[in-house]
Amino acid sequence: MAARMKRLTAVISIMLVMMMLAACGSNNNTANSSTNTVKEEKPSGETEKAKPVTITWWNFPSFQALDGEVGKYEKEIIAAFNEKNPDIKVNLEMITFDGGPEKLNVAIASNSAPDLIYDAPGRIIDWGKKGLLAPLDDMITDEVRNDISPAFWKQSTVGDKTVMYPINTAPFMMAVNKTIFEKIGALDLLPLDRPDRTWTFDEYKKALQAVKEKAPDVIPSGFFAKSQAGDQGTRAYLANLGISRFLNEDYTQVAINTENAGKALDWIVQAEKDKLVISGSAALAAADVNDLFLQGKLAFTINYSAVLKAQNATLKKAEFEEVLLPFPTLDGSKPKLEPYLGGMAIFNNDDEAKIAASKKFIDFVANDEVYGKKNLIQTGGLSVRNSITGLYNDPEYAYAELAREFITDPPTIADGWADVRTFWFPELQRVLLGEATGKEALDSFAANANKAITDAKAKAQTQKK
Repeated sequence: MAARMKRLTAVISIMLVMMMLAACGSNNNTANSSTNTVKEEKPSGETEKAKPVTITWWNFPSFQALDGEVGKYEKEIIAAFNEKNPDIKVNLEMITFDGGPEKLNVAIASNSAPDLIYDAPGRIIDWGKKGLLAPLDDMITDEVRNDISPAFWKQSTVGDKTVMYPINTAPFMMAVNKTIFEKIGALDLLPLDRPDRTWTFDEYKKALQAVKEKAPDVIPSGFFAKSQAGDQGTRAYLANLGISRFLNEDYTQVAINTENAGKALDWIVQAEKDKLVISGSAALAAADVNDLFLQGKLAFTINYSAVLKAQNATLKKAEFEEVLLPFPTLDGSKPKLEPYLGGMAIFNNDDEAKIAASKKFIDFVANDEVYGKKNLIQTGGLSVRNSITGLYNDPEYAYAELAREFITDPPTIADGWADVRTFWFPELQRVLLGEATGKEALDSFAANANKAITDAKAKAQTQKK
């Protein structure tokens, strides 16, 4: 009887062991079917190491060069990021504003786009509309969402998806070489005694005439039309001189082809002949004009911002003080300024691990307790967040903060914008070369641009179906 009880006890023990093994096997099979991986048991206190991920960041010179070396500051960001995220390797490639856009187009066409880009809505929104970007909504907290103006989110969104994480901003405006006006005793011709610095077209003309007469070795003002680079400058310049919007409020049609804007464009042609505006502007790029300003050879430049002021600090070839000014308007009314908006986007390269790693990097660049503020200052821009102000001890930045009240909706989020902007500078060239009047050129631009907007809207509706 005792032997029989021992055998029964042994059988029960074996059955219990087999049941436990079966249960373990079942659990492992379930894990394999859901994750396709088997996790190794770790000794107590040892955590599982994350799998290393490599992401590629292409960057325009969005940050000021450190010690005169382009890309050096970006490498500092990466090193600081890696202290907290050693499992994510970031490969940096610096690109230029001249050749970078084409290089990106080639990379996208050949399915070799980078994982990350720091850029502006003009290109990012177009990529988003083409379905090339990863949505970022899951990384945007309610705190951040509510701390940034809806106008900036509008420039960062395609449909109901956020495709750009906005970081820094500044209104685009003009800049003047204040030192020249001090030397010629004409500082009173600038609106610097007015808190908002607003001024009229006639006041601007008087300032140009004073430079021509009293500083004959200095070119009074600049203009350019060689390419689409810097076109936000020529757009806003003409729109304000002609007190016109560039596009209508719902982005469905061009609005700048008004009589006043046409006359303003005709005035530029005559001003070039009168030596009030730089000669040969049809063949000049935005960078050419700003270079002359940095050399002290140009009194006014029409494509500037607090960001450019900071980035150009080490590029000056002459000692002078530049100050920011809004564009003059025909009647002295408040100007309409387009905002510069910088932010980061992620190309969807069908790799969830890289997308997740890229989001971590964006969050570090924008929100790290140390580098978030440091990065903003290195861009020379203002924060898009309403709660972050007073970054600089500089009256020009105080004015840039004030000038945010003049910011208007930019045309860059319009459907078909990538095509719309290609029609702008050729029409400017036609006027500058005497082949069309200002109104004729603006009407021609409107016809081509309106068709591009309509076609893009129709294409988007077809794709939705």
